[in-house]
Amino acid sequence: MSHFHGVRLQGFMAIAAILFFAAGTRPRGQAAERLTLWPDGAPGAKGSEEADIPSLTIYRPKPERANASAVVICPGGGYGGLAVDHEGRQIAEWCNAMGSTALVLRYRIAPRYHHPAPLSDALRAMRTARARAGEWKIDPKRIAIIGFSAGGHLASSVGTHFDAGNAKAADPVERQSSRPDLMILCYPVITMSDPYTHAGSRRNLLGERPSAEMIERFSNEKQVTAQTPPTFLFHTATDPVVPSENSVLFYLALRRAGVPAELHIYEQGPHGVGLARQRPALSSWPTRCQAWLAQHGFFGASAHGSN
Repeated sequence: MSHFHGVRLQGFMAIAAILFFAAGTRPRGQAAERLTLWPDGAPGAKGSEEADIPSLTIYRPKPERANASAVVICPGGGYGGLAVDHEGRQIAEWCNAMGSTALVLRYRIAPRYHHPAPLSDALRAMRTARARAGEWKIDPKRIAIIGFSAGGHLASSVGTHFDAGNAKAADPVERQSSRPDLMILCYPVITMSDPYTHAGSRRNLLGERPSAEMIERFSNEKQVTAQTPPTFLFHTATDPVVPSENSVLFYLALRRAGVPAELHIYEQGPHGVGLARQRPALSSWPTRCQAWLAQHGFFGASAHGSN
């Protein structure tokens, strides 16, 4: 079979899996396992309780479905909570249905933690995925990040504040790039600037009175460059919590930088819908996103290597 036809077949199988999943039958992957991001303690940790220990929960696809792609998942919660079910576990099962290994990130949150802890955790998650690529049977050049609401801000922060890693680091994880290969941002907080920011997320991340410099730095629509990963965004025009202008601002910034991007704004829908299984129109976003991922070769064969 030619490489081209092999990629097309894998894409078709992924589409079939998504349709199967959307119909209400969710194929289970292998049992999840949890990995502590910093075995010796996270930088700036205030204690040793669960809230002080950022981690990845790994959901593996069934071996016959696995295609070597991976997705780091950032649940929302306004930087003060974590919606680890409908924006974590359920998303992981959706990723497994596509053949992707899913990595649900538990990052540190307010009131115990503010910047830089959440971003530090998310960057470490990306590096960990690459460092463990061989062990987890994933391609280090096909690792996406997905984020919801404030988790979308965190994911977009990773996509605009990444680095190539420290080649001289003693820790092999820190030698890895933290750049996602693709980004998926779902009703994301993007800007820290008025009038479109989500005030609670800004307060929980940056404090009660953040400096103008910090607001600028983490208004991620202002940090897009030509190196920002290709991005899929979806939002609803009636979102009462995070205005859809957040996604529009980021999309326009991507366009100006020449970064491939796809934006879907649904006419109606609330905030925090996850897979939106009970909303027929809005529930089309996972299938549209899967098609976009396939368009970018996310499910196709590619040579393993390091970023």
